[in-house]
Amino acid sequence: MAQVPQDWMWSEAIAVLARADRLHDQFFRPRTTARRPAWEPPVDVIETDSQVLILIALPGVAPDQVEAVLEEGCLVVSGRRVLPRELLTAVIHRLELPQGRFERRIPVPPGRYDTVESAARDGCLVISLHKAAR
Repeated sequence: MAQVPQDWMWSEAIAVLARADRLHDQFFRPRTTARRPAWEPPVDVIETDSQVLILIALPGVAPDQVEAVLEEGCLVVSGRRVLPRELLTAVIHRLELPQGRFERRIPVPPGRYDTVESAARDGCLVISLHKAAR
């Protein structure tokens, strides 16, 4: 099935802007931790009337290897992707998924949140910040 040129152009433009934003953050944002993470996972932030959904792409990362904390208007997600033990003695022909420590500071929309839920789904960590009643 052929892709509509306008759809392709918009999706490509959005991807380029997201990469530029990550590079800008990487080089110009002050770090609060002494250790620099090796990589930053991509995220989607979606707001509805009742909640803010944050999807963090973490394929191959065990949920017990992830920590998420709300801190100064940001959700800070950090952890580690560990190379599977069976790959330590294997011949690796291509290894594109980043390994090691990661951290991502995700600004959340201003407001009060009364409930925070998280779940691992389809290779993503899904965090739901439920808005407090006004």
